[in-house]
Amino acid sequence: MTSLTWEDVQTYPRPPVVMPVPQTLVVRLGGMVVAQTTAAVRVLETHHAPTYYLPPQDVVAGCLIPAPGQTSCEWKGRARYYDVSAGGTMARRAAWAYDAPTPGFAALSGFIAFYAGKMEACFVGDERVIPQPGDFYGGWVTANLDGIPKGARGTEHW
Repeated sequence: MTSLTWEDVQTYPRPPVVMPVPQTLVVRLGGMVVAQTTAAVRVLETHHAPTYYLPPQDVVAGCLIPAPGQTSCEWKGRARYYDVSAGGTMARRAAWAYDAPTPGFAALSGFIAFYAGKMEACFVGDERVIPQPGDFYGGWVTANLDGIPKGARGTEHW
């Protein structure tokens, strides 16, 4: 078991930074593990819960299905989306990746992030995460976080 250190989302940097993740990450859907890794990175940004990105080789082959639409992040560039399918369950637009991120975020290239709220469960170490509030941001909230992550009504323009 790897414990998480205490962090305050209000003190995360802006512009955001990419950091390695020492814990094992696990993503479950439809009663199956769709991703598990010890080689993830996370993005830390002011007022956001950390967003975790997993190497594509640690995602079960065939569970990601390209989905329509793209979004653009002022820091990371253009993201594309995936539906996630496992164990007879389909989660629409439940994962995303940056194929050609901006230079400062090259470490994210091809890595996959999952919306915790669309998965059966996501874990950082032994801790089950809570999805970041709202339906746009994909951060994973853990018990070690202090402060208010944006995403809930009234925090959209922080």
